[in-house]
Amino acid sequence: MNLRAFLKGWKIRMALFLAIVGPGFITANVDNDPGGILTYSQAGAKFGYALLWTLIPTTIALIVVQEMAARMGAVTGKGLSDLIREEFGLRATFVTMAILGLADFGNIAAEFAGLASGMAIFGVSKYIAVPIGAVLVWAVIVRGRYKPVERTLILFSLIYFAYPASAILAKPDWKLALHDALIPRFSSDPQYLLMIVGLIGTTITPWMQFYLQASIVEKGIDSRHYSLSRWDVILGCIVAGVIAFSIVVACAATIFKTGHGEITDPAEAAALRCMPRRPARFKAVAP
Repeated sequence: MNLRAFLKGWKIRMALFLAIVGPGFITANVDNDPGGILTYSQAGAKFGYALLWTLIPTTIALIVVQEMAARMGAVTGKGLSDLIREEFGLRATFVTMAILGLADFGNIAAEFAGLASGMAIFGVSKYIAVPIGAVLVWAVIVRGRYKPVERTLILFSLIYFAYPASAILAKPDWKLALHDALIPRFSSDPQYLLMIVGLIGTTITPWMQFYLQASIVEKGIDSRHYSLSRWDVILGCIVAGVIAFSIVVACAATIFKTGHGEITDPAEAAALRCMPRRPARFKAVAP
């Protein structure tokens, strides 16, 4: 009898979780956009496994930031920009949104650059791919309803699980990868330090907090359901960290070993991972 009650309660909790899942999972994983994929690929291609250690504290920081944004949305029922306006006034809100707009403009440019680069692999011209992509995005944003869009984004987020498979197929040195993930390596090399900044910046971005909090409000999640929504956020951040880890490992096990330390776009990373291996010209950063 107790077992039946336990199973029934577990099924109810799972049903509630599946009803709430979405904002946290989508926000964390969609951050693995072309710019993010390129940054993780560059880290693995140029420094091998040496920067894997940065992903652990960055993922923890991502969980903390995302959890705060989700909690504010659930408790107040308002978006982040609304709270900034109420707390700091219109001037601060205008400055914040202007800076966010500039950052988002750069991010959007990177997104379409990634689209053009990726479709070029299949022989599709950027003059065709980019306008079609722009029209589709406009239609989804302007004409789409929240629930169908959310389900579509969750479905598309599952594509990212191809990266762990890619990391496994690359046959990396898992012992070395685990060592470098747990034992930090420090270097005064400016490129090494710049890459650390890039990894942090591409993992925790401003738009994520605005989108996540707005999604929590749009979905109608309040303080009563927040305990389950918190798990959505935590799960999404952990999965995003695993995806980033897999991208770095895949590129470290392939591109770094071929000696092609410099890559400029995700399509180049994809092409180089398929090249035959030869002795590396780049040495790992010394501990």
